[in-house]
Amino acid sequence: MKKSSSILLAFFFTSLLTAQVYFPENDGLKEKNNNYTAFTNATVFVTPAEVIKNGTLLIQNGKVIAVGKSVNIPKNSVIVDLDGKYVYPSFIDPYTGFGIEKPKRAEGNGRSPQYEASREGYYWNDHVMPENAAISKFKYDSKEADEFRKAGFGVVNTHIMDGIARGTGVLVALNDTQGDANRIIEDASGNFFSFEKSVTSRQSYPGSLMGSMALLRQMYHDADWYSKGNAPTKDRSLEALIENKNLVSFFEAGSKYNNLRADKIGDLFNINYVIVGGGDEYELIEDIKATNSKYIIPVNFPDAFDVSNPYLANYISLEDMRAWNQEPMNPKVLSDNGIVYALTTHELKKPSEFSEKLNKAFDYGLNKTKALEALTIIPASLLGQSDKIGSLQPGRYANFLITSGPIFEKETTLYENWVQGQKNVINDMDQKDIRGSYSLAANGKNFTLTISGEASKPKSEVKLGETTYPSKLDYSGNWVTLSFTDEATKESYMTSSLITSERAPFTGKLILPNGNETNFTAVRTGDASEANDKEKKEKNKDNAPEIVPVTYPNVGYGFETKPRQQDMLFKNATVWTGEAEGVLDNTDVLVKNGKIVKVGKNLSAGGATVIDATGKHLTAGVIDEHSHIAALAINEGGHNSSAEVTIEDVVDPEDIDIYRNLAGGVTSIQILHGSANPIGGRSAIIKLKWGENADELIYDNSPKFIKFALGENVKQSNWQSFERFPQTRMGVEQLFVNYFNRAKEYDAKKKSGQPYRYDEEMEVIAEILNGERFISSHSYVQSEINMLMKVAERFGFRVNTFTHILEGYKVADKMREHGVGGSTFSDWWAYKFEVNDAIPYNAAIMSNQGVTVAINSDDAEMSRRLNQEAAKTVKYGGMSEEEAWKMVTLNPAKLLHLDDRVGSIKEGKDADLVLWTDHPLSVYAKAEKTIIEGTVYFDMAQDKAKREAIAKERNKLIKMMLTEKEGGGKTRPPQRKENIQFECETLN
Repeated sequence: MKKSSSILLAFFFTSLLTAQVYFPENDGLKEKNNNYTAFTNATVFVTPAEVIKNGTLLIQNGKVIAVGKSVNIPKNSVIVDLDGKYVYPSFIDPYTGFGIEKPKRAEGNGRSPQYEASREGYYWNDHVMPENAAISKFKYDSKEADEFRKAGFGVVNTHIMDGIARGTGVLVALNDTQGDANRIIEDASGNFFSFEKSVTSRQSYPGSLMGSMALLRQMYHDADWYSKGNAPTKDRSLEALIENKNLVSFFEAGSKYNNLRADKIGDLFNINYVIVGGGDEYELIEDIKATNSKYIIPVNFPDAFDVSNPYLANYISLEDMRAWNQEPMNPKVLSDNGIVYALTTHELKKPSEFSEKLNKAFDYGLNKTKALEALTIIPASLLGQSDKIGSLQPGRYANFLITSGPIFEKETTLYENWVQGQKNVINDMDQKDIRGSYSLAANGKNFTLTISGEASKPKSEVKLGETTYPSKLDYSGNWVTLSFTDEATKESYMTSSLITSERAPFTGKLILPNGNETNFTAVRTGDASEANDKEKKEKNKDNAPEIVPVTYPNVGYGFETKPRQQDMLFKNATVWTGEAEGVLDNTDVLVKNGKIVKVGKNLSAGGATVIDATGKHLTAGVIDEHSHIAALAINEGGHNSSAEVTIEDVVDPEDIDIYRNLAGGVTSIQILHGSANPIGGRSAIIKLKWGENADELIYDNSPKFIKFALGENVKQSNWQSFERFPQTRMGVEQLFVNYFNRAKEYDAKKKSGQPYRYDEEMEVIAEILNGERFISSHSYVQSEINMLMKVAERFGFRVNTFTHILEGYKVADKMREHGVGGSTFSDWWAYKFEVNDAIPYNAAIMSNQGVTVAINSDDAEMSRRLNQEAAKTVKYGGMSEEEAWKMVTLNPAKLLHLDDRVGSIKEGKDADLVLWTDHPLSVYAKAEKTIIEGTVYFDMAQDKAKREAIAKERNKLIKMMLTEKEGGGKTRPPQRKENIQFECETLN
C-alpha cells in the first residue's frame, strides 16, 4: 500500500510538471526547468517548534518537496551545501499598503461641507466602500519588494488603506521574476475596516469616532436587511459586503481602547475581527485578553525625546515619556498573557527599521521563538493560508531565509531570501566571515585587532596594550582593507589583503608611516561573536532596560494599584444630608460594601476604617448634569440629527479632568453631546472612577438621555454655512416635527410585526416617544423654550431638562406646568447675542416657581469648583445654603433619574461622599477625600505624594533619555501635547 501511494505521489508531481499550460509562449524557445534544488547540512526551522539539525530542504518549481535528516535527493538536483548555516521560513507581513498608490485627498470647496454621497448605486456614505478590490489597483513595486526582502519578508498582505469599509486585500509573494499570475497568492485576502474616514471624499458624516462606530453598526444592519431581499434598489456596496462576508475581517483599531471598541462591534454582529492594535495593549492587558481576539501588532516603538533643553522638556507629558520607556515590552506582555498575535511593519517609515525595533523588544524580554511564530505560522493562520505559507512543510511555497546563524542574533547575516523558489541575494554567502580576535604583528609591534559587527559589514578595533588606535575597515569580495592611526605619534598604517580562508591567519603588506612596506601576519586568537555574546550578556545583566511601573490609568496621577472598596466610619462630622434631616452636627456615617448603612451619633466601627472628621464637613458627591470632559468626541455634526451616536462609545477614562474633578468633589457627571445639530447624540452618565476602564465608569442600568439643541448653533448662524437644513429657528421646529413623525411611523411598523429596516437613529427617537429616553435640551431664548415644550406635548411626552436655560426666569411657570427641570449657569451672561437677557437670579427664580434646578459647568475648569458656583445662588436670589447645595447634588440627581442612588446622604444610597476641610460653599473649602461607592479615588495626602512621585519619575526618564542620546540612540524633538476640550458653547 505504501509503495502504491509513493507511485501515485510521484505520478502526481510528474503530471504537474509536464502539464501543458493553456496559453502559448511566443517570446522564444523555452524548456521548463524541472530540476530540484537540495539545501544540505543546514539547521532547518520547518516551523518555529520543529527544528532539524544537519537537515536537507528539497525544493522544485517553487514548492517544498521534502525536508528532513534523510531526504532522498533526485539525480537531477542542484546541491547547495549550507554547512553551519540556518534556514527559516520567510516572514509574512499581514498588514501593509504594498503596491497600492496612496489615495489622493479630495480638494476642498471653501467652507461648504458635503452632506450627501457623491456616488450613485452604492452605499449612502462615501466612506463605506466594501466594493473596493485592492487587486484592481495593485501594481507590483520591485524596489519596495526588495526593501521587504532585506528585512526577511517573503509575503505581504496589502490593501487600500482608506476609508471605514475598505474592501478586499491582496496576498502577494515578493517574487520579482514572475508576473502577478504567479506571485498573487490570494486576490481577495480579507475584508478591511477602520474608524478613519476616506481622504478621497469630503462627505461630512461621520465627523467623529462615535459617528464612525454608528455608521459601522448601521452598515451591518443594512446588509442584513438587504440580504433578505427587502431593498427596492440595487446597492453595489452592500452586495460586495454580503458576497465577501466569509472572508477574514481585519480591523485597524490603532489603540488599546479602540481595540475594545472594534471588538464590541464585532461581538454585536458575530464577527471575529483580526484587530490591528496600536502597541499600547500592555496598559489594558486584562481587557485585551478578555476580547478573545487575535491581533496584528506594530513595533513602531517611539524614539526618545531630545531633552537636552530643559525648558522644552517641560512640555513633554509624562504619558509620552512612559510610552517611550514601556512600549517595547508590549509584545512580551501579549505573549505572557497567551494572546495570539502577528507582527507587522505597519506604521514604520520603512521595512529596514523592523529589525532594530524587534531587537528592542528582545531587550525587553520577548521570547525569540514567540517572535518567529508571530512572523511565520501565526500570520499564515490569520490569513487562512497555512497550507501555502508560514512553514517549510512539504507542499508549501519555497519561501525561506538562509542565515549565518540564529536569525534574531545581532551578529547573524541574512544571506538569501528565496521566494517561490527564486533566489534573492541579500549578502554574498561566499564572502568569508572574518569576525574574530587577532594578534597582528608588524613593524616590531604586536597589535590586537578585533573584528565584529555584521559579517557583510564588519567593523574593527585596533589596540596596542591599553591604547586604542582609531581604525577603519572595508571588506568586499573577500578583500579586506584596514587603516589605523596612532594619535599620539600621528603614525598611520594601512594594509590590504585577500582572505582565502575564514579561520586561517591572513597575511599581507603593511604600509608604514614612513611609506615603506613590511610583511604582517594576523593570527586568529578567538571568536569575536562569542566574545561579543559574553560581553553582551554581562552588559544586559547589569544594564537591562529599567521599566517604570504601569499605573491605572497609565498617565500622571494614576494609581500603582487600583484602589479598593473599603468599609469606613466617619466620626463627628458636620453632615449635609440633603434630606429632610438637613445639616447634622457631630454626626457619624457608616459605609459598608459601597453603601451608606447608618447615619447617627456614636456609631460603632465594627471593623471599618475610622476617619476622624471632627471640624470637617461630609456631603454627598457633587453631580455635574452638563459636562463635556472625559470623552474623545463631543459633536457629530455631519447630519442635522445624530441620534444614532452615543457618547458611551467614546468615554475617555484617561482624561486628566476626571482626576481634577475628583479634587473638586465631583463624583458623577453626564457627558452630553454638543450642540452642532438640533438632535444630537446620546449621553453617557458616568462615575469618576479614576483608574477603571470606560465600561466601569458608566452607570449600570444607566438612565437613557439624548441631547437636543436650539438657537444659534444648530441653525449654523455662527459659521455661515448655507448647505444644511435648518437655517432658521422655525426650521428647527419643523425638523423636530418631521423626525418625530418619521419615528412614529417607524415604531408602528416595528410593532406591527412587518419586515422593517433596523434604523438605529429611528430606534432612539422612538424611545423618546415611548417615554424610554429623556431629552436634555440646549436652550437660551424663551420663544424656543416654549416651542420645544409644545412639540413634546403634541407628541405625548415631556422634555426632561432645559440646559443653559438662561431665559428660564421668563417662562418658569410654564416649565413647572410642563414638568421640565432647568440646569443652568450661576452667573454667565452676554457671551453671545442670544444670552443678552441672562441674569444671575435665574436659578433662584426658577426654583421659587417649583422647577427642579441644578447648577452645571459645561466647562472643564468650572466643574472643579461647582461648590462655589452653587454658593453664588445664596447671594443672587437669597437661596438657603441647603437648597443651594442641593443644586449640585440632589437636584441634578433628580434630573438624571438617579436620586434613588446618589445625591444625598441617606441609608441605602451609594457611598458617593466628599469630606471637606471647611464649609462646602466656602471658597476656602477643599475636598480632602472624594469617595465613590466606598472607594477613595482622591485623597489630599495621596495627591501630595503623587506630585512628588511624578517629579521624581520625570527626572528619572529624562536622565534615561539623555543616556540614550549620549549612547548614539535616535531622538526626536519635544512636542507639546495639547489637551483641548470642545464644549457646545465653543461653537459661537
